[in-house]
Amino acid sequence: MAKQDADRTTLDLFADERRPGRPKTNPLPREAQLKFNKRNQLKRDRARGLSRIELKVDQAMLHKLNVLAAELQLSRADLIQTLLSQQLELHDSQ
Repeated sequence: MAKQDADRTTLDLFADERRPGRPKTNPLPREAQLKFNKRNQLKRDRARGLSRIELKVDQAMLHKLNVLAAELQLSRADLIQTLLSQQLELHDSQ
């Protein structure tokens, strides 16, 4: 049986051939890796007492948030949490 250049599943035929890029280190496909990593991130967040909320904003507000977060050297999530805390404190003091 002849070696076919398009067939990359038989590794011993290509042992001497160097291919560019990093070798595959995870047996799972990328989509499964992303789900696994997201699940672990959510578990870590819950362990830290964090809850997830979702917020939809227009592009102009998103740009302003990104600029302000960069100026203050905060992540956008930290900036939004700070702004919400300030508003809640202001509301509580009234």
